[in-house]
Amino acid sequence: MTIWVDADGCPVIRETEQVAQRYAVPVVLLCDTNHILHSETSEIIVIGAGMDAVDFALVNRCQKGDIVVTQDYGVAAMALARGSAVIHQNGEWYTEENIDGMLFQRHNSRKARHASGKNHLRGPRKRTKEDDRIYSESLERLVEQQSK
Repeated sequence: MTIWVDADGCPVIRETEQVAQRYAVPVVLLCDTNHILHSETSEIIVIGAGMDAVDFALVNRCQKGDIVVTQDYGVAAMALARGSAVIHQNGEWYTEENIDGMLFQRHNSRKARHASGKNHLRGPRKRTKEDDRIYSESLERLVEQQSK
């Protein structure tokens, strides 16, 4: 098992590494050339900047039994299709049962933004220590499940 992290702008890298260390699971951080990451515990793979380059590199590397950390529903759907378990940075697990609804909701939200002429979103609220705790606990349960 490997934990693959879509690391461009990922706020839970440290939490992911901490859980992984407790279970002796390797972590690989994938980012593009616009991001500079440093880690003493994870492998870092820098992918050339290009539209969705990191996403496709991650999906091509993950496999059955791995865990993928991403906030991108498209990446989640492709990783699930490859047999990986997938978790969002908020701790929610992507599953075969919920991914279609998430993709449909994303599609409808995009259509609504284009129809209204609003292309900006306010962005997510500021993360709290409680958000990080929820994510860490959820990832730990997922690692334990994948270890069976």
